[in-house]
Amino acid sequence: MKRYVYLTIAIALILGWILTARGWAQTEKPYPTREITYMICFDPGGQSDRAARMQQPLLENILKEKVILDYVIGGGGAIGWRELTRAKPDGYTMAGFNIPHIILQPFQQDVGYKTEQIVPVAIFQRTPLALAVLKTSPYKDYQGFIDAARKNPGTLTIGSSGTFSGYHMAALRLEKLTGAKFVYVPFTGSAREMDAFLGGHVDAIFGASDDLIKYKDKSRVLAFATESRFPGFPDVPTFRELKVDLLEAVDRGVAVPPKTPNYIIKKLEAAFLQIAASAEIQAEKKKQGLIPVAIGHDESVAYITKMTAIYKELTVDLPK
Repeated sequence: MKRYVYLTIAIALILGWILTARGWAQTEKPYPTREITYMICFDPGGQSDRAARMQQPLLENILKEKVILDYVIGGGGAIGWRELTRAKPDGYTMAGFNIPHIILQPFQQDVGYKTEQIVPVAIFQRTPLALAVLKTSPYKDYQGFIDAARKNPGTLTIGSSGTFSGYHMAALRLEKLTGAKFVYVPFTGSAREMDAFLGGHVDAIFGASDDLIKYKDKSRVLAFATESRFPGFPDVPTFRELKVDLLEAVDRGVAVPPKTPNYIIKKLEAAFLQIAASAEIQAEKKKQGLIPVAIGHDESVAYITKMTAIYKELTVDLPK
C-alpha cells in the first residue's frame, strides 16, 4: 500500500514538474532585442524582394530593431523554405513565402520541407497571373498562340518563375485544358524571367500582373487567369471568357519556423497587418498592379489548409 502511495506521489511530482517546465517555456520574453533576418527566397529585384523592401523600414520603425534582408535563392523558393524550417524558432529568422509554391512543391517531390512546417505570420498581397507575348511576337491573340502550339507541339516555350510554383501550375494546366504542348522554362525569380522575356529568349510567359503593368509598352497580354477582367488591362479577356477554366494567382506572405512561440507570432503578425492596412501601402500596391490583402496568422493557416485540398485535387493527373 505504501509503495502505491509513494508511486502516486512520484507521478504527481513528475507531472507537476513537466507542467511547470512547459509554463516556463511559454513565458514571454522581451522581443525583439536584436536584428531580425528576413529571408528572400527569390532573386533581388523580383516581386518577393520588392515587397520586403517596401516593408523593411516600416518593420524597423514598429519593432524598433534592424531588419536584414538575406537572399537564399534556388529551387523555386524551396532552398530558402527548407532553411526556414531548420532555423531556431526564436523570432529572429523569418521568410517570405508564396502560395501555391509551398503547397505544390512537397506534393511533387522531396524538397526538404513540408507545407505544415511553414508557419504563416500573415499574407499581405495577391498577384494575378496572365499569359503574355512581346508586342513584336507573331501571335496577335490567344487563339493564334494556342493554334500554333497545337500545330507544332513541344516547340513553343513558356517561361516563368520557379518549378512547381503557381506560374508552373498555370502552364501545366493550360496544356491539360487545351491539349497544346509547350516547353516550360523556369527561372529563379520574376526578375530573371522578365529579363529573358524582354530579350526574346522565350516565346511567351505566365507573368505577374505587376510585371506586366511595368512593361505594358513592350508586352501583349493574351489572357488573364482571373475571375473578371483585370483593371490594369480592361481590354484583355480572361481565360474563362475564352472557354478555358483557368484561374491562377500567387499569394505572398511571411512565415516563421515551426515551434515559434505564439507571443512572437502575434507580435510579428501585428506589425505586418499594421503595414498591410496602411492606406499609403495599399495605394502603392494597387498602382503597381497588385491586390493588397491583410490576412493574419489563424486565417492564413485555415487558408493554406483550404488551398492544399484544392491543389491536391487539381494536381492528381499532373506529371511529377
